[in-house]
Amino acid sequence: MKDQRGFTIIELMLSIAVLAVILMIATPNIDKWLDNTRIRNAAAALQDGLQRARTEAVNRNQNVSFYLVSQASPGALDNNCALSSTSAGWVVSVNSPVSKCADSPSTTTSPMIVLGRPSGDSGGGVRVSAKRSDGTTDATTVTFNGFGRVVNTGDAISWIEVNGPLSTATYRKLRVTVAAAGATRVCDPDAATGSPRRC
Repeated sequence: MKDQRGFTIIELMLSIAVLAVILMIATPNIDKWLDNTRIRNAAAALQDGLQRARTEAVNRNQNVSFYLVSQASPGALDNNCALSSTSAGWVVSVNSPVSKCADSPSTTTSPMIVLGRPSGDSGGGVRVSAKRSDGTTDATTVTFNGFGRVVNTGDAISWIEVNGPLSTATYRKLRVTVAAAGATRVCDPDAATGSPRRC
């Protein structure tokens, strides 16, 4: 009698069926985990941009602004950009980058761009909402002075909320806050009361 090796057709079909059930159970959780990762990445990128604007303002001893900008493609900034309170793309510059977001960084040529990042670089597919300190009025810009403080306090971005792509799903949304003194922070508006992560 020969020694048999391998699987029978029944064992193979049973293994495939078990694997299919496991994948059906895991797929929704994986999708949600990926969306939450995109939210964290986008929030971190927005905070990085805000901190870069503040640092440049202090280093140059002049006003430098952080602008939220829309773009035609999430993968690249272009010169068709406009200010947008709902975009994860941003530009740090001395002057408004509207219609000049793809310009090269410069210390002499307006808009004197320092750095820009399209929304697709950090967390494409997220929903962003930037607000003034009243919590209802949309905002697109925050300007820091040579001391690192916010100078356009009346219309400045006070916080940027980053949420998942679907309004019908529940995600772990994050918020990037900007204090009048210029400090930025990523926090969780839904964290438990008393938690240091809570906004």
